[in-house]
Amino acid sequence: MKKFHVLSASTLLLISGGFNAYSQEANADKPKLTFKPAGRILFDGALFAPNKNGFSDGVALPDIRLGGTATFGKFSGKLDIGYGMGKLSLKDVFIAYKPDAYNTFKLGYFVHQFGLNAATSSSMKPTMIAPTSDTFFNATGRNLGLNYIHDKNQFFFGLSAFASAKSLSNTPGQQGKISVGAMERFVWHPYYTDGNVVQIGFSSWYQSAEHTAETNAAGEIVASPGSFNYSANFPTKVDNVGLVQANVSNAKGVLKISPELVLAKDRFALEGQFYYMNVNRDHGYSSYNSKAAYGSVRALLLGDKQYGYSRGDAGLATPSPKTLECVLGYDYTNAYDSKAGVIGGISNDYSVTFNYYLNKYVICRLRYSYTNVRDADFTPDRHVNIIQARVMFKF
Repeated sequence: MKKFHVLSASTLLLISGGFNAYSQEANADKPKLTFKPAGRILFDGALFAPNKNGFSDGVALPDIRLGGTATFGKFSGKLDIGYGMGKLSLKDVFIAYKPDAYNTFKLGYFVHQFGLNAATSSSMKPTMIAPTSDTFFNATGRNLGLNYIHDKNQFFFGLSAFASAKSLSNTPGQQGKISVGAMERFVWHPYYTDGNVVQIGFSSWYQSAEHTAETNAAGEIVASPGSFNYSANFPTKVDNVGLVQANVSNAKGVLKISPELVLAKDRFALEGQFYYMNVNRDHGYSSYNSKAAYGSVRALLLGDKQYGYSRGDAGLATPSPKTLECVLGYDYTNAYDSKAGVIGGISNDYSVTFNYYLNKYVICRLRYSYTNVRDADFTPDRHVNIIQARVMFKF
């Protein structure tokens, strides 16, 4: 006669508990989909003097954004939609893959690594408004492409292959011939601890000319002659008044280079960048050359006693809540090249900005600037004093 053994209740519980523990441990190794919403609201106000020189006092909502980031294991994706000055537009739209702590691949439409300003978004510039030089050189404009970043120990390296931003809104047929290029940013930071930062960097960029589709005499659709258009407005988001511009026709390609420097010691920091651009041209036209530079001295007046460092961006970190910062800035942008027939203007901008980081969501900024421009064929020589303030909510 066979004997049957009855397991006790305690034994069953022990087996069940072991199985559940094993199941939980197995599930813990599986990646989970997480989503983090993000957004921002900017409210600006500005006063101009002399007020009758093409500027109008006023207020504006220059940027409203809503989106978020989804993460699944080593993969992540971001979608950011912006609305400003009556226009709806796509901002960051990309997929990223991070195989380990030192390497990242990113594919989509976003700001690629070129120069120091790639380390901060448009609303996080310590001078409140991005330097005119960076805007004119389109150094941190968004492009559609693939980016690779390696960040380990004392070195940071970014490499991108991209198509012009026109590829986001125009098909290859509408462009006639797409504009493609490559850029890199190399950074050496032998010191990057809080309150002790030394960073030297160099960026380069080459891009083929932009085109549009047009119809020739035979009725065939062909690509127009190559061209590039560069421009920047006076440094304010309340009024759009042109400062410098260069419309370069018969272009073959553009080369840009930009060295950068960051130094920080305790409460003080220095940031600077130089830009040089050469547009090579067809049909015997002289090449177009432009150069620019900006520098800023930053000081923590209240709150933080040391500037932090952000490795992932290769730049100074955002100060902590309850910190007051003062930033003295200067920008020089030369879009004038008479030999190439481009009378684009020469500008100087002097500024002082106070930033109060109220908490992790709210930043208040107050900026005074004096800006002038001369030698431009699209605008008379002019100058303006601007006092502007911004309240930003960002999450």
